[in-house]
Amino acid sequence: MDKTVEFDGRAGAGRPDAPALSTAMPLSGDSSCIGRARHHAADFLTRARTRGVAVSARALDLTQLVVSELVTNAVKHAPGPLRLELRIGADATVEVSVQDSIRAQPASHPVDPERVGQHGLEIVKAVAKAFQVRLEPCGKRVTAHIALTD
Repeated sequence: MDKTVEFDGRAGAGRPDAPALSTAMPLSGDSSCIGRARHHAADFLTRARTRGVAVSARALDLTQLVVSELVTNAVKHAPGPLRLELRIGADATVEVSVQDSIRAQPASHPVDPERVGQHGLEIVKAVAKAFQVRLEPCGKRVTAHIALTD
């Protein structure tokens, strides 16, 4: 898969002098892309650390979890290619966005400790500082912000 890393010169990671760091990765939409997306997120945050961005071990783990849950949800419910985007924000978060081809809100289920599976969205909402779904002309973009430090 194609990987793109961009430094766009905007402030990032809470430091006004730090360049914003972002990456985008097209994904095939089959189940094999879930692990690739998770590894890509880990590599991205590791590179961010080398550029002076404070990234806690917890943030690295939570980001991989969120990427895994969002990509898994898209693979299960949206046919075709996906797009993963990661960006270090000026608010000291990593923004995780997954774009897919279905123009519908993802369904959250009521809490049910007896239910097996279908907890991904609940998990993402619980660990994210912010969560948003934006419907777009050709699908939707699901975005979560994860704090970079504890």
